[in-house]
Amino acid sequence: MSDTRQSLADLGAITQGVEPAVAAGGDTAAAPVQVQPSAPLREQQIDKQGRAYATGRRKDAVARVWLKPGTGKITVNGRDQEVYFARPTLRLVINQPFGVAERDGQYDVIATVKGGGLSGQAGAVKHGIAQALSRYEPALRSAVKSAGFLTRDSRVVERKKYGRAKARRSFQFSKR
Repeated sequence: MSDTRQSLADLGAITQGVEPAVAAGGDTAAAPVQVQPSAPLREQQIDKQGRAYATGRRKDAVARVWLKPGTGKITVNGRDQEVYFARPTLRLVINQPFGVAERDGQYDVIATVKGGGLSGQAGAVKHGIAQALSRYEPALRSAVKSAGFLTRDSRVVERKKYGRAKARRSFQFSKR
């Protein structure tokens, strides 16, 4: 029974960050263990101008995104986000990664987008911002990833097949 209590005391000491040193006489003297702070698994990826770069994709749209500390200004293809994405829902989509990471208004974003429509482009910019945010601050990666912003949405429009009106719809049947 005393061995069980001894091991429980050792376990309690270990969980508190102190490693027990058991002497030959059964005396437990606590010696501090040097615990290294948990460093992020990835390192910061920044270019010479202090920006993080990432590519975001959604449907047929591809966005190249540069992220740097600033006042929260988002520029898409040389225009402000209010001008380029006129619909408020699209601007809401773009700002989602900052809301999850609690970094609203702390970063400037410069993005160039090609291909697709406005909705796909907004999704591509969101994906690129999330990737760049996790590269600039690797500690935020788990929060952004758990929200699902680092995963590329692979859904694309299904191609049209021959002998069909659309991808799956048949031509209208006529009996006579």
